[in-house]
Amino acid sequence: MKRFYSLTIFVLLCCASVYSSAEVERLKMATTTSTDNSALLAVLNPPFEKKYGVKLDVISVGTGKAIRLGKNGDVDLILVHAPGAEKKFVNEGSGIERQPVMHNDFVIVGSANDPAKLKNAKDMKQAMTRLMEEKHIFISRGDDSGTHKKEKNLWAMAGEQPTGTWYLSVGQGMGIVLRIADDKEAYTLTDRGTYLAYKDKMKLRVLFEKDDALYNPYHVIMVNPEKHPHTKIDLARKYSEFIRSEEGQSLIRNFKVNGEVLFHPDVIK
Repeated sequence: MKRFYSLTIFVLLCCASVYSSAEVERLKMATTTSTDNSALLAVLNPPFEKKYGVKLDVISVGTGKAIRLGKNGDVDLILVHAPGAEKKFVNEGSGIERQPVMHNDFVIVGSANDPAKLKNAKDMKQAMTRLMEEKHIFISRGDDSGTHKKEKNLWAMAGEQPTGTWYLSVGQGMGIVLRIADDKEAYTLTDRGTYLAYKDKMKLRVLFEKDDALYNPYHVIMVNPEKHPHTKIDLARKYSEFIRSEEGQSLIRNFKVNGEVLFHPDVIK
């Protein structure tokens, strides 16, 4: 009996040793809530993981926080959508090899009765001015995300930043903001991809769209290994190459919700 137990323990120890040596390598990426909420990553990441035998750990936050995680070396790469902040991240030496991946656009959504009459606005400036003058409830992400940064730029077109009880800064991701706006019959700015992913669960409708100022590009950037030598630069580069390859771009191009395209590839058309 003792010999049996000893043999069992030996086998278990060997199995544990084999499992430990075969642990899957992990890659850490910080990205926006829009790529996560839209469910794009659930389609894009598994083929990469299978191809390279790795596990991708995704941290879904606003672009501002994603960039801070990159600066601190807490992730290996970032996938974000705030060109100004991205360029600063690279110019300061925190990121390298900023590459285009895809784009969609922002839209302003609200209740169908549209008290600010955004549907009749002739351009972006007039739309923002009408929101400012009407002072109907507007929900802002208020989280330093790419969407929040874009929103602040759009208010500047109206000549001032909003204040007052009608303007609610909630510090939440896009999915939660859309639900709040829906509950309050409020206006908000959202990327089209997340809106389409949530569209059937809400009464919110697109009220202003297709202005050049609403263009929304996404870039992938690797964390600079010279600043953070522990980062997995080789694996990060493989992911960057994968999502910009013919296979990755095809997955982006063919990703739809209820027959509607959420993102458009920027590398291979």
